[in-house]
Amino acid sequence: MTEVNLKVEELISNNAKDFEISKVFRNSFKDYVKSIDETLDTTIGKDFFVKHTKHTDKFLISLYKYILRKHFGDYQPMSTSIPITLIALGSYGREQLCIYSDVDLMILFEDIKGYNLKEIMEEFITLAWDCGLKLGSRVHELKEIEEEVKEDITIKSSILESRMIYGSKHLWYGYQNVLHKIRKTNQKEFIYEKLEEHKQRLLKNPLKMEPNIKDGYGGMRESNMIFWMATVIYGVSDIKHLMGKEFTEEEYKKYRGSLEYIFQVRNALHNTAKKKLDILNFDILPEVSSKLGFKHKPRHTKERQCMAKLLESLHNVHFFSSSMVKKFTRSTIFQKENISLLRQHRIKKNLYICEDKVFTSFNRKPLPLNSLLKELIELPKEAKYFDRSYVYFANRAKLPNKQTKELKKSIKSLLYKKSLHPVMKLLYNAGLFQAVLPITKKILNQPQFDGYHQHPVDIHSIKTLKKVNDIKDESVKAVYDNLEEKDKALVRLVSLFHDVGKGRIVDHHISGEKLFKNMAVSFGFDENHIQRGSLLVRNHNKMSIVASNEDIYSEKVILKFTALVKDELNLKMLYVVTYADISAVGETVYKSSTAQLLKTLFNQSRPAFEHKELLNENSRRLAKQEAIKKLKRYKEIPNLLKKKIMYISSNQMFLQLKAEDILDIAIHAKNVNNYIYKIVNETHLTIRIIRKAPLNLGFLLGKLEFLNIASMNIFKLYDDKKAFYISFSEKVHEEDIPYIEEVIHNSFDMTKTTKVKTPIIKKENIEINCNHTAYLASMHITAKDQKGLFAHIAKVFDDFGVEVESAKLTVKKGIAKDLILIEKNGNFCINQEEVTNLLCVQEEAE
Repeated sequence: MTEVNLKVEELISNNAKDFEISKVFRNSFKDYVKSIDETLDTTIGKDFFVKHTKHTDKFLISLYKYILRKHFGDYQPMSTSIPITLIALGSYGREQLCIYSDVDLMILFEDIKGYNLKEIMEEFITLAWDCGLKLGSRVHELKEIEEEVKEDITIKSSILESRMIYGSKHLWYGYQNVLHKIRKTNQKEFIYEKLEEHKQRLLKNPLKMEPNIKDGYGGMRESNMIFWMATVIYGVSDIKHLMGKEFTEEEYKKYRGSLEYIFQVRNALHNTAKKKLDILNFDILPEVSSKLGFKHKPRHTKERQCMAKLLESLHNVHFFSSSMVKKFTRSTIFQKENISLLRQHRIKKNLYICEDKVFTSFNRKPLPLNSLLKELIELPKEAKYFDRSYVYFANRAKLPNKQTKELKKSIKSLLYKKSLHPVMKLLYNAGLFQAVLPITKKILNQPQFDGYHQHPVDIHSIKTLKKVNDIKDESVKAVYDNLEEKDKALVRLVSLFHDVGKGRIVDHHISGEKLFKNMAVSFGFDENHIQRGSLLVRNHNKMSIVASNEDIYSEKVILKFTALVKDELNLKMLYVVTYADISAVGETVYKSSTAQLLKTLFNQSRPAFEHKELLNENSRRLAKQEAIKKLKRYKEIPNLLKKKIMYISSNQMFLQLKAEDILDIAIHAKNVNNYIYKIVNETHLTIRIIRKAPLNLGFLLGKLEFLNIASMNIFKLYDDKKAFYISFSEKVHEEDIPYIEEVIHNSFDMTKTTKVKTPIIKKENIEINCNHTAYLASMHITAKDQKGLFAHIAKVFDDFGVEVESAKLTVKKGIAKDLILIEKNGNFCINQEEVTNLLCVQEEAE
């Protein structure tokens, strides 16, 4: 800054205009920003924060000195004599200023006559903004500070991190006296408000695969919480002063090392994005990992290494901060009347269960791991949560060099505990997961970059276990509730260990099966549970894959699936595990359409284990016809209509729909001479059409290409009538309904066409089977998810007179997988080559 100051002084001497001087400062700041890349090559983490903060200090001081020089000229008093002090706040005050962070500055003043303070402060702020500084400024008179703090908790938090930059020391000493009062005033209220604010912040930003390293779980705000609580309660300016009193040197080093890495990631993130960015997303991760020095290894990419270390660091910071904040604040916010309440809920010395939460003393001596596990095994079923005091206590358990027979016996008992999820979550939060369950070593902090999972493998596994304890789907819950207790225990274990094979070179289904089997043998599981558990881990997502991608009304598909599952008990367990696995991905992932597919596959598969002959399509159709004949409404309709219903062409209608629904469609179709339709727009949009007049299906789907089709069924009825059930993956706004109705009406004009962008479909991704069933051919199409994909297919089919019986359309990770069942009416199989060529016209043209 010396060179800049000399240039400014020279310009002032030559009576240069303000904009010329401002330009010198602005160019200096731009040059500094450009040089940051070089600085980060040698200075990272906290060191860079400090260096960047000091440079910002010097820059602001230069600006301020120039303003003083401009106002006072040769009669400028000493800066300490002018009643203005520049004070750094927030991250700037903590010397944790990142590249593109806002510079939080307080201009403190005392309104003394004889100084033109207002103009000085205004010009200083304007000049700072003109130079490109992201200045977050607040201007306060000393006597206002106490009242301002009472109005806004954010101001108090920021002020607690104050640091003098330049100006009146007299004013700064007065400010420090006020600050001392602020720390002591309304301590309990401040702590309660900050704890609630922090709780809401973590609820909003949980740990995900694209973590928020500032406001999220384990982020910098958690670190700030330790400081805020420590400075308010103990009056310290650095939490390091509490080392040896509230925490050990080893605990502090682990925390600071993790926080340092988070600092490094934030610097690299800002520098890569060239803007303020605190979410490490997948798009920017490759460049950030390179800036941090990671390189590809044979088993782990640089991105995986970078994210794994970040996840571990976030866990460490979260553990230390949440434990210390609870420890620091417990005496301040504790209510004396709770002493008698704790005594009432005392289990034994230093152990309490109150409102389903387990408490202990922060000063409780650590136990050997086996003794800790025995205590957990003996806890009553109402122990559903663990207070931070107990997590901290568990974390300090004395670990053995190897697992003894006695320890393995305890682990087995723990794994079969009904309330398994709270205990597993405790062990995970206390950093004991691997010590208790060595097979989890590879899944700890294991990122998942598949675009589907929202959480790392370890967290997803624990969430899957939790979903078994809180089943929302009534069909799944009924199946789980009817299992024997020993089988429920196995479902919980498979849910916890279903992804234990991830992080290895071998496919995780195969490695997971082997790991589960070895663990189960080691812990002495009975042979039946070893075999069943291994099979379920191996096939944990098979039910989801079949339900989403296969024709679950096909005899071949059901027989193949049930051959893998082996028996009905395994099917029931797999049904529950599949529900838990999908639900644990995210709150909105398990949808009504998913539930229906899984339920249908479950129900279609069950008869295979008792009466295989029921899997035959004709047998199942006959069974459904008999069910229709027993309905009261059926007995009341004319005999001619009864006969027509029994001769409905569509086998799929009898296989897929309930007897009541088949009868309802058939009765509605009786008086249809042209067409009727119904639009259902509840959880998702469904269009139901019964028509006698020809339907321009390609036009209909083409006009609705802005919606994603989930499934389509076309049922041949009687008297040349057909029923169309088209379901979309989302609900539409009510104002869109009139437009959809207009499209439906226009779709019965066979002259209408619509221009749809021809999607890219490759020949090698089309699979045709003309012997799918006795009545149906099948076509599997795999392609990139594209608007108008099925509309294009329908248009080609219309041109050849191909009759679609049903269609199942799924999209995962941007790839569409469509299964289309087609009537064997003589138009498809003999023309399959031409149909394929037209479907792939754009790909061939390219």
